Amino acid sequence: MASLSPIGIFDSGVGGLSVLRHIQAYLPQENLIYLADQVHVPYGRRSRNEIQAFSAGVARFLDRQDVKLIVVACNTASAAALTYLRETIPDMPFVGMEPAVKPAAQQTRNGKVGVLATEGTFESPRYASLMTRFAQDVKVFEDPCIGLVPLIEEGQFDTPQTRALLHTILAPMLAAGIDTLVLGCTHYPFVATTITSVIAEINSETAASPRLSTGVMIIDPAPAVARQTLRVLEKYNLLNPTSHTGSINLFTTGDAVQLQTMSQTLLQRDFVVATAVWQQNNLIPFSDF
Repeated sequence: MASLSPIGIFDSGVGGLSVLRHIQAYLPQENLIYLADQVHVPYGRRSRNEIQAFSAGVARFLDRQDVKLIVVACNTASAAALTYLRETIPDMPFVGMEPAVKPAAQQTRNGKVGVLATEGTFESPRYASLMTRFAQDVKVFEDPCIGLVPLIEEGQFDTPQTRALLHTILAPMLAAGIDTLVLGCTHYPFVATTITSVIAEINSETAASPRLSTGVMIIDPAPAVARQTLRVLEKYNLLNPTSHTGSINLFTTGDAVQLQTMSQTLLQRDFVVATAVWQQNNLIPFSDF
């Protein structure tokens, strides 16, 4: 693996673009390859075996693109498959995601933390370990946000349907008095502004409640992942030494036009999106057919 090789990044859909934008901002000279496994989105309600198979197929695809490091920009895939991936491709450095339970526990003022994640993340041993190690002295309120990822995949960032779902998710947490909210899925930062707005809306509706949270701190782990990516590149002497801005190439297993439109909306730049096709748990670039 040469220092000029790209970094591979993947997620089940567009969510990992929230990680890509921080990596690109933090390491602008690096070339990036992003794959969205949109034919299988969302991963959150799939079995552990399915997620491991999908993640391994994507990782092998990125390995064939000669990437020097793979960022698993999906909390669910990291929870279910990160250890498996490291065993499957032992020569590849991996960086994974995890809900920011530790910083939330450190930063909460009243000991009440909300965590938004998927069912797959909440049910994983990695999440249980986080809770055991870092959340013993705080009260954690969890919600699997069922239906939120599909809405984000459809580009419904601030629609009545998305706001109604977020209201249902957030109102009980605010009533319980949380002062810190963890975005435990890479899709959720794309509705962070809507989350802030819905919190303000709930506050205005129930201003008389003495337990209602005000000034909720929202934690997005993506910047920490970008910093960890830098540390791993430095560890293996893989930093790109050039000074020019790196390239970004996108692949999807779903609709290339849809991902192109979404990536333009989310990242405010134009992309060409290529398609990859699943064949017996392997991904093949469409151009190879």
